[in-house]
Amino acid sequence: MEVAVYNIKGEDTGRKITLNDEVFARDLSEGNADHTLYLDVKQYLGNQRQGTHKSKERSEVSGSTRKLGRQKGGGGARRGDINSPLLRGGGTVFGPRPRDYRTKLNKKMKQLARKIALTSKVQSGQIFVVENFNFEKPSTKNWVNIAKMFKVEDKKTLLVMNDLDKNVLLSVRNVPNALMQQAADLNAYTLLNNDAIIMTEGSVEMINENF
Repeated sequence: MEVAVYNIKGEDTGRKITLNDEVFARDLSEGNADHTLYLDVKQYLGNQRQGTHKSKERSEVSGSTRKLGRQKGGGGARRGDINSPLLRGGGTVFGPRPRDYRTKLNKKMKQLARKIALTSKVQSGQIFVVENFNFEKPSTKNWVNIAKMFKVEDKKTLLVMNDLDKNVLLSVRNVPNALMQQAADLNAYTLLNNDAIIMTEGSVEMINENF
């Protein structure tokens, strides 16, 4: 598969770059593509969670342990002390406890999910390939101008570069709906979570060779 290469002004350079069909042209109807994406996204989001949620149970609430009333004959529940969940300010029943949300996923399945996500974005016309570029100094205005040229300034946009360019990174991160990532760090969730993906030629070549 070949796609056009643009410059940072959004103009077609007349050149084309080949996308590896094994990565960018998967058969989305084959196998359990949706389920593979689901498992990968679920693992990614789970791994981001701290899992430090906690509510106090009956034994952890500060309060007297004196029995409030007799066991029977009071006409109500046998609620015991003032820390009972039945009372205002008492402990929580079955509240959240700290836990680890991290899960394991087969490496090949993670790689397949990434390929499926890339294929989906290509088929929907959300991937643009641009010439390699850099900024002489950090400039949010430069990045905003590029986004405007591709008419994605109002969309969640992912910029994919072959290596880390500090000036470009500092320029992109000031924009709320923009994100920059190195090609080697791409994952299915980040790809699916953006409406437009601008990739440099160098990042495409790296993906073709290594993905």
